[in-house]
Amino acid sequence: GRADCVRRGLNGRRRRTASGLATTVMAATGRTTLSAGKLVGLRRIGDDAGHFRMVATDQRPPIFNIIRAARGDDEVTYDDVAAVKRTLVDSLAGEATAMLLDPTWGVPVSLTRTRGDAGLLVTLEHHEFEECARNARKSRAIADWSVAKIKRMGADGVKVLAWYRPDAPRDVCEAQKAWVRSVGAACAAHDILFLLEFLVYPLEGDADQTRGYEEHKSKRPELVVDSVREFAKPEYGIDLFKLESPIPAKELPAPGAPGSDEAQAWFDRFGAAAHVPWVMLSAGATMQQFKYVLHYAYRAGASGFLAGRAIWLKSMQDCYPDLA
Repeated sequence: GRADCVRRGLNGRRRRTASGLATTVMAATGRTTLSAGKLVGLRRIGDDAGHFRMVATDQRPPIFNIIRAARGDDEVTYDDVAAVKRTLVDSLAGEATAMLLDPTWGVPVSLTRTRGDAGLLVTLEHHEFEECARNARKSRAIADWSVAKIKRMGADGVKVLAWYRPDAPRDVCEAQKAWVRSVGAACAAHDILFLLEFLVYPLEGDADQTRGYEEHKSKRPELVVDSVREFAKPEYGIDLFKLESPIPAKELPAPGAPGSDEAQAWFDRFGAAAHVPWVMLSAGATMQQFKYVLHYAYRAGASGFLAGRAIWLKSMQDCYPDLA
């Protein structure tokens, strides 16, 4: 069951070829051509129809939490985390068009275990963030890690998670936008794909406070749509968006149920705002919840998914530390 979401829930998707996706990127960013490196990257991370079935194993705190819960101990060793990531790659790389690895635990133990004919994406951002006024968050790169190093190791794309709230303090918003802009410029200079993920999070005074990587349970959909609209601007150089559901996954109605038309309208809004190809992240949704997310997303024009916990979390929770 670990790869069920990779195999299922894909009926009705709108497929586009890699060349069609390249045309979309060029039109959105004002480029007359797409560089060779970015075009090859798009082709390598998707299938022949331009559909992305990508698996994320770069999670850090969520994997730490699985280990802590199973062992009843706050201590998490490097070998514990590396073993989980190695098992995920061994179990799922055969089903995916691309794998997303982190450079600290994932790359050292899993790089040679990925398929040579599949894409490779590597994380740039540190999992810890700087907390600012009103609980606003600033992202940062992993120490001694860069776009240049990701390119040199042979990856097809750079993935960045930027915590973002359009209504956060202005200095924080400007810092986040400047950082994303600088990564986009570096990806252009090194001719490598830039995948941007951003997550809405609770500010001071919001309900459902969390400092983790969970979906904000009371997020407002307009914040997600406005964030897509901002980072779709050509100045950021985004080639592919990794987007969260505009409505908390637990609240999404089943397709055809009361409220489904309103849910679809929110997905349509951020699909229209994206301008470049986009895929869905799972943000800890269950498999069933993520199937609903994909239903609405594909109808709004999504090109696939880059998901982790919806695919493998339950199996890891049920089986760890048994990784056989």
